[in-house]
Amino acid sequence: MAAQPWDGRHLSRGYVVERGAVPVEPMRALHGGGLMVRLVTAGLLLGMVAAACGDDATNRANCEQGTSTIAPTTATVTTVSRLSVAAGRIAFHSDRDGNPEIYLMDADGSNITRLTHHPADDGFPTWSPDGSRIAFFSDRDGDSFEIYVMDADGSNVTNLTNHAAFDGVPTWSPDGSRIAFESDRDGNLEVYVMDADGCNVTRLTNHPALDPVPTWSPDGNRIAFNSDRDGNAEIYVMDADGANVTNLTNHPALDSVPAWSPDGSRIAFNSDRNGNPEIYVMDADGTNVIRLTNHPALDGVPTWSPDGSRIVFFSDREDNSEIYVMDADGSNVTRLTNHPALDAVPAWSPTP
Repeated sequence: MAAQPWDGRHLSRGYVVERGAVPVEPMRALHGGGLMVRLVTAGLLLGMVAAACGDDATNRANCEQGTSTIAPTTATVTTVSRLSVAAGRIAFHSDRDGNPEIYLMDADGSNITRLTHHPADDGFPTWSPDGSRIAFFSDRDGDSFEIYVMDADGSNVTNLTNHAAFDGVPTWSPDGSRIAFESDRDGNLEVYVMDADGCNVTRLTNHPALDPVPTWSPDGNRIAFNSDRDGNAEIYVMDADGANVTNLTNHPALDSVPAWSPDGSRIAFNSDRNGNPEIYVMDADGTNVIRLTNHPALDGVPTWSPDGSRIVFFSDREDNSEIYVMDADGSNVTRLTNHPALDAVPAWSPTP
């Protein structure tokens, strides 16, 4: 069976998807990575970025030798005013050119630029702390989804992982030295961490349940993630070394896709606890849960602006998946994209 395109919407809604006659339960379809790997087959054509072939092979060899060809990102602390944020950039996923690719636009929706050009699926962009690079995952090497990194202009694409299992949904540490991600390389979706050059892969969670969609706290000390280890999709937090796992949400609905505010005091997330996928926010300890969106359509995958004043997300509230932005209190919802294709999974650059 040919691979089915990933549309990103499975990050927000508990779809039951079928692969042939084999059902994929809602939790496995709750996030993009778990869904994509279960829809993909070994029949994908091999696809590689020619300019990155040599670098990828060299980097993997150097990992084995304890060296690296990729310099880690050095994070900088920037004070960003609301005016400068408006001049920032948002990366997102779209199939507007007939194939799932990663695009870039200004924070007001203008100047849309295509960053990736490959017949494979490229998705889930995430920015390095200094805004110079974007990590994403792709099946362009043919056998499975892997994590790649590229410069913010789409150049210098490099494969960071090389494993037959699924590797996806990357998130950078605040100092840019490491990347956390989800993988089923040990037979079950767990949270892993590696150096920003792909070396020193370490497993952080070890549980028979699904532990996907990690996201690093701004202070670098904690990682939030999804898990159904208590029998239902909830948001958990753990220390950056995998210790002290704590359930932040405790609700019979599906709670998913956590996103830390820039100051680390709050976490935005998706939930259908009121009967429909909406965006909520809570304090970082799980208290003071507030509903931000209230629409019969799907609202999903929130990401904060660098100053914490706004949240970008995607929604199909106008019968098509588009990118929207709202104030951090849920007011002033504005549509940024307007295209008949699918635009989803936005990520706001940390610097203007």
